Parts: sequence; structure tokens; C-alpha cells
Amino acid sequence: MRANIPKGMGGPQNMQAMLRQAQKMQEDMANLQAELDAKEYDVSAGGGMVKVRINGKKEILAIDIKPDIVDPDDIETLSDILVAAVNQAISQVETTNTNEMGKITGGMNMPGLF
Repeated sequence: MRANIPKGMGGPQNMQAMLRQAQKMQEDMANLQAELDAKEYDVSAGGGMVKVRINGKKEILAIDIKPDIVDPDDIETLSDILVAAVNQAISQVETTNTNEMGKITGGMNMPGLF
């Protein structure tokens, strides 16, 4: 049985064009990922009492704690604010990365392909 493919709808030229397009998308994604990895984000929590600086690789670069929030009798609150700040920073990186990659892929999600 032979498939009946209309002219202009298939063939080697179309496949080569698709492969070139996929290669370009892969190159664009690699370049964008390098840019996103180098980007730095500043996030604050606890009304600005704790600030976290994180990069696009989700590595914490700095944590700044205002002295007013440090209460030796209430370490639990400080700990909660630190956790909130770090989680918020990670979430911001992930959201930015997803949105920027989506601009290249058109929202297409193919794990492992790119």
C-alpha cells in the first residue's frame, strides 16, 4: 500500500525545512537558557525585612536580613520568612524561565527533545 501525499505537503524538502526549523529553535533555546541562567533576581519577604538574591540557575547568591526582624526569642518567625523568601525567589525564576522559553516554543512542551 502506498500513501498518497499531495504535492507540496511532504517529501524531502519539507522534512529538511522542518529539521532546520527545529535546529534553529534548539539553538535559540540554548542561547536563551544561557541568558536566563546568568540573570539575577532580587526578592523580598516579611515586608522587606528579608531579601534574597538568586540567579537563573536557582542558586542563592545572598540573603540580607534586617536587624529589626532578628528576635532571639522568636527564631521560628525568622526561619518562616527565610523559607518564604527563598521559595518566592525560586518561583520567580521558574515563572520567568517558562514564560521566556514559551516565546520560542510557542508553548509547545516536548520534554527531552530540546
